[in-house]
Amino acid sequence: MSKKTIQTIEDIARLAGVSKSTVSRALNDSPLVSDETKKRIQAIARENSFRINAPARNLSMGQSHTIAYVTHAYHKESFSMEDLFGLEIMGGITHGLHELGYEMLVVHMDPRDSGWAHQYLESGRVDGFILMTSNRKKWHIKTLVEMGAPFITWGVISENVKYCSVTGDNVAGGRLATEHLIRTGRQRIAFLGGDKEELEVQHRFKGYQQALEDAGMVIDSDLFANGDYSHSSGIKAMKQLLEQSPDLDAVFVNSDLMAIGAINVIQNSGRRVPENVAVVGYDDLSIANYNNLPLTTIRQNIPLAGKLLAQNLVQYIKTGVVTNVTLPVELVVRQSA
Repeated sequence: MSKKTIQTIEDIARLAGVSKSTVSRALNDSPLVSDETKKRIQAIARENSFRINAPARNLSMGQSHTIAYVTHAYHKESFSMEDLFGLEIMGGITHGLHELGYEMLVVHMDPRDSGWAHQYLESGRVDGFILMTSNRKKWHIKTLVEMGAPFITWGVISENVKYCSVTGDNVAGGRLATEHLIRTGRQRIAFLGGDKEELEVQHRFKGYQQALEDAGMVIDSDLFANGDYSHSSGIKAMKQLLEQSPDLDAVFVNSDLMAIGAINVIQNSGRRVPENVAVVGYDDLSIANYNNLPLTTIRQNIPLAGKLLAQNLVQYIKTGVVTNVTLPVELVVRQSA
């Protein structure tokens, strides 16, 4: 048989005198094939410049070896924390998937679209989903659970629903940020959160509240405001806080991007950061350190979080084992507080 006719696994099987399944296993380095047979088949493939047709192999196995990274539709006029956070966590996800022989497909979906999951899963384009969006997350989780779709989320798991998740310790993060501000002598500490319907935000508020109560400080609703993690919402919510409580002397902000917007408002009001108002952000994105005024913030281990999202989803696809991982967080002190 000439090299030109070596085009399929069947051709190699005839040349090697073995079955097609043995060739497939040998080319995939399966332990079910003896080392001698494996080396002989692999040598034939190399000599004939044979490459496995991955799409055909995946189709025959009923797998795409591709995972969908699902996030909100991108709009440059409202660039948000999700965009920045997503870019940084992607590195960990792609690294984790690559080690397992998987690829990643980025899916930008409309938060109000209920058909996106069926479209990608039933067509066989992906084997599962990493759900990163925070907008209407509970609704999308409900859809995926009802479908029986393999998925994992970044964020706090909803009660009474069993699915895979990875999250940071949000209660501890809220406590760490607020306790640091209390230790530096701040008396009127505001909370600038994300969407109040999101569990992550509720947990961070719980940590904030616990720290104030432990210090015997009054919890004042005039010191609460919420945004949507975008820079513009940080600006709007900080203006609201200064109107409600002009004597505030610190603010714990639920994202670094919102915190940068808040700092701009504070400085434009004639106040100084941190002398008059101290600011603590959340996530420790790269912009936190390279901002004009480096941010004190709560660091989440974003590369590790990404890797765990990839590994635990693939593990679930293969074994059905549901995992819920909470990663520790830490305070990083810089100039803003």
